[in-house]
Parts: sequence; structure tokens; C-alpha cells
Amino acid sequence: MDNLSLLTINLIERLEKQGIEQSVMPGFLRSLVHTIFLNPNMNFVQVNRKLHLLGWDGFELDYHTLQLAIACFEAEGLKSFETNQPAVLRSFLSRINGDMNQ
Repeated sequence: MDNLSLLTINLIERLEKQGIEQSVMPGFLRSLVHTIFLNPNMNFVQVNRKLHLLGWDGFELDYHTLQLAIACFEAEGLKSFETNQPAVLRSFLSRINGDMNQ
């Protein structure tokens, strides 16, 4: 099992223990991603305030769960970036790799 899977499993289990049901988990995570994306410098109190404004009143995100979520989102972003590189970047990386092999 890769690190992304372990991070994701830990995040889901942690959110479930804190009261987020699996049926609403995708919506909650989507709200969390958008909240973090709009202002990546928010602390967990500010993130909670924004989530409450989005309708997640009955939930308080703690610091450790927020950090775990950020790690999951970053790992997923890196994995997606590695597999879906723009053509220009692929070309650039292939040239660098070619230069290093010579």
C-alpha cells in the first residue's frame, strides 16, 4: 500500500471518529479543499469558521486532522501532476533526462 492510500485511510477514519458520515464525506472534503485552496495560510480556527459558513456547523476540525488533510491533498496533487503532466513539461523533463544521460 502506498503512502497516499495510508494517508487517505487515516484521514477518513479520523473524520468518521469525529462525526463525519461516509455519505457526506465527499461533500465535506470538497468544501475543505476549496477552503484551503482559496487561502492556504488559514489556521485551523479560520478553516473551521469558513466551514461553518459553508454549512458544516456541527463539526469542529482539529489541528491534526487539518494537517493530515493537507498532506493528503498535497500527495494527491503531486501524484496527479506526475501522471498528467502538460506536454511542455514532459518535453522539458525529457530534455533534462537526456542531458543527464550523456
